[in-house]
Amino acid sequence: MQGVIKSYDPGTGDGVVVRDTDQAEVDLGSGALEGSVFRMLRQGQRVVFDLDGAGRATRLRLGSEVDMGTPGFPAPPTPSPGGDAVGDPAGPG
Repeated sequence: MQGVIKSYDPGTGDGVVVRDTDQAEVDLGSGALEGSVFRMLRQGQRVVFDLDGAGRATRLRLGSEVDMGTPGFPAPPTPSPGGDAVGDPAGPG
């Protein structure tokens, strides 16, 4: 899922993410930043996250422009069977 940080308290680790799809507010789960590049979050910061069993945001991470669905950043080509990653069905050679 993708969203934007609405609030974050670095002292307690409490925070809220606004989900892109329906603008719902999702609380951060405990340890949401563990293992991520984030040490701090700021209001308005875009993130990609998962939901835990209780519906809280967890595993916060940066998304690439492709992950975020930013216009002007098309998805990378996928390799076809027997072809190369650039889209040449005959492959190299």
